[in-house]
Amino acid sequence: MYFLFNSNKMFFLFILIFSTLISISANSWFGCWIGLEINLLSFIPLISNSNNLLSSEASLKYFLTQSIASMNFLFSILIKFFLMKNFEMNNFISIMINSSLLMKMGSTPFHFWFPNISEGLSWFNNFILMSWQKISPMILLSYYFNVYFMYPIIILNVIIGAIGGMNQTSLRKMMAFSSINNLGWMIFSLMISNNLWIFYFIMYSILISIMFFLFYILNMFFINQLYINNMNFMIKLNLFINFLSLGGLPPFIGFLPKWIIVNFLMINKFYLLTLIMVMSSLITIYFYIRIIYSSFLFNYFKMKWFNMFLKNNFMNLINFISMISIMGMIISTFLFL
Repeated sequence: MYFLFNSNKMFFLFILIFSTLISISANSWFGCWIGLEINLLSFIPLISNSNNLLSSEASLKYFLTQSIASMNFLFSILIKFFLMKNFEMNNFISIMINSSLLMKMGSTPFHFWFPNISEGLSWFNNFILMSWQKISPMILLSYYFNVYFMYPIIILNVIIGAIGGMNQTSLRKMMAFSSINNLGWMIFSLMISNNLWIFYFIMYSILISIMFFLFYILNMFFINQLYINNMNFMIKLNLFINFLSLGGLPPFIGFLPKWIIVNFLMINKFYLLTLIMVMSSLITIYFYIRIIYSSFLFNYFKMKWFNMFLKNNFMNLINFISMISIMGMIISTFLFL
């Protein structure tokens, strides 16, 4: 909530939002590049904190990786402008543009910066990094797809996102690998239709916002804190529901966009890709359950002030959203009928 009382942070947050709108509404590649640059330069002051060495390191790493991606992007569009008249280099240029945008959003095989940077950020900054910062690169990616380049990228995303989260003890790194896994699904939804991508992205953003909000309130950053920290049973249940929903387990609302994508894959006979994506989702559900299941087994004394604080301020809202998550599939079947 630091942002609400700091005018500088609010100003940069405002520019961050508008820079994304500039980027996605530009009518030339150069305009898109300018939007991405403004976005980068407005996010750096949001994440840097002179009192926290990890935040300062994360802001520097973020600046370096994003500026390398921006240089590649600018180089690619300049080659496209100057050389495309004489030489037929469509595939090469599209792979270069796609690669620079994939690097910007933290997709494999350019994902190495993503978990390291998320480790140094607060939960709110992590939420911006994992949701809002993906909008402009993904929309620009949809303008100039190289389909044959995208299929191995999607497979790598879902596999590395699933396996990378297995051996993590940090919740922030785990959520970063979960984001990489969901990015594979998002890129495929973008290849199917823009509307499906918007639907998937909104669902994903709502689910991670609830979890990040709970982690922020509980001041949790590592798995072992879930064991030793006192938590109300309802908080544990809400975390459990939203984790399973994010993993894509059928009764929950998070399953709906994945169900649409799997349905499309099966109709178009992408059987191997379906198998890989569904199995990777099962692995992510496994490490989500590992986080929550152990915390269910531990029961500590209740601190009255803590429960009152949560109950009075946030719990009703979070309970309502979790109820929608459970009932979402039933509501959605009525809508489809």
